[in-house]
Amino acid sequence: MNDHEVHEECLRLLRDGLPVPAPAAFTEGRDYLPLGLDKDGDIAVVTFLHQWGDSASSFIEGWTFHRRDGEWMELGGAGGSAPEEPLARRSSGEMGRHLLRYGSGRTVRNANRLLPWGAKWVSEARLRASAEVARVRVGKRILDVPEHGHVVVVWGARRGPVVEALAADGAVLDSMDLDRPSVPAASRG
Repeated sequence: MNDHEVHEECLRLLRDGLPVPAPAAFTEGRDYLPLGLDKDGDIAVVTFLHQWGDSASSFIEGWTFHRRDGEWMELGGAGGSAPEEPLARRSSGEMGRHLLRYGSGRTVRNANRLLPWGAKWVSEARLRASAEVARVRVGKRILDVPEHGHVVVVWGARRGPVVEALAADGAVLDSMDLDRPSVPAASRG
């Protein structure tokens, strides 16, 4: 997938949303799958799982966007290695908790400013939710967790939000402070 195809696919997903149900396998001739999407006002992030040829290695990338004058403008992207068997959902026992952060990125929102100070950022975190997690709450936003368990969260504030993993009945299973990448806010159950 070249840069133009990535950009067009991101715009399509921002307009139409993620496919339901989430893709469970790569199709012939396609080396990528859409994994996650999150919008918060005028900012958004889209993530993809890439696999090259018959290679067992996979890569997950996230692209951030800012809405200006009614159009989504690409800010940039970040990525990293995908976990082993990236489309297999794991239990909290296998993962060690209900939410794991495996990637993040940050892009500047106002790169065209004249002076170097006053930068505004768009941050994103790539998370994996255990099989027991049905939804993730980020402030007032509720994100459904796809079958593969990958979730992406976007924010524009200086501090990262607290993310809560919710069971199907709405009970809080786990929470993670995204301002502290390696220390969870709390762990329950």
